[in-house]
Amino acid sequence: MKHLSRREMLASTGLAAGGLALSASGVGAQSLSCSDVYVGTWGGDYQDLLIANFEKRVLGARKVAVSHDVANAPPRKTKLVTEKSGRRGTMDVALLSETDMYEVYKQGVFEELDYSKLKNAANIIPALRRTYSIPHIYSGKIILYNPHRVQPAPTSYADLWNPKYKGRVGFTDGLYVQVIEAAALINGGSVTNLEPGKAKLAELKKLDAKVYPSNEALAAALKSEEVWLTIMWRARGVQWRNAGIPIGMAVPKEGATPIVFEAAIPKNAPNKDCAYAYLDAMLDPEGQVGFAAKMGYVPTVTNAKLDPKLDADLSFTAEEQKKFVIPDLETVAKNNAQLLDWWNREFKG
Repeated sequence: MKHLSRREMLASTGLAAGGLALSASGVGAQSLSCSDVYVGTWGGDYQDLLIANFEKRVLGARKVAVSHDVANAPPRKTKLVTEKSGRRGTMDVALLSETDMYEVYKQGVFEELDYSKLKNAANIIPALRRTYSIPHIYSGKIILYNPHRVQPAPTSYADLWNPKYKGRVGFTDGLYVQVIEAAALINGGSVTNLEPGKAKLAELKKLDAKVYPSNEALAAALKSEEVWLTIMWRARGVQWRNAGIPIGMAVPKEGATPIVFEAAIPKNAPNKDCAYAYLDAMLDPEGQVGFAAKMGYVPTVTNAKLDPKLDADLSFTAEEQKKFVIPDLETVAKNNAQLLDWWNREFKG
């Protein structure tokens, strides 16, 4: 895990140290004294876009200094739960997917949010609003494939099990729950019964499926054509295609699974006022549009207006939305630890 010091982060983002003066439309009219705001995130291009669209552009003007606690989701969740009994935690803001966020929330880690402190809260898409977290961006899980190598185009998750693609299927490590869910859907399971996915993935392991440590590593494998097929967020497919990687996108007949990436404040966050300032910045419509243009995720606030062509690339049709496979957050929360253990020992091992 890489933990940047305040000085290192200030140097990398160009933010100036100092207090935070917010207007009455933000956290409060009073002048707040902010030291570092520590944000738990994934790093990589996601972090780069956080810096460019929210931290540097919005928070830079408010003189908020930001440091990043970088890790994949499992160690971040462990850290949050381990620290919850302490008077002061180390994270002011935690970024997680909706399933991971719900699991940690159920363990009593996060604040119930005061939405009056978020000036753009009224524009959050109602279906994405939660009491304990804000929605930052969202997309949906589909099949990405190399259109030059995979013909005809896939129509089902089951197509990844075709023996002719032996050794050409790869996944990113962080999407273990989503991959298990997809396997369950084609093997008699459901969002409330993920166990059948294990047996199906055992079959895929025999076909030399690969697991990569990060999204960036998977993108490199797709670019080199080491991998021809994967399960991934549509947003990443748009991003990688725009970067020149040969990418086709197929919504499986089983249905796409929507994913929301969220932000929350631990109950023992050292700088709660400044944490609210960070969440407020993440809802900035201009920043969300910039994030969408570069990373391919759909904004979560209704006043963020996308270019029509970009909107068509990123969004799902009304018919596709009707077939959305909605994850069962309670099932994932109850089974996440054993699913990760199985993934590490049996599928990756």
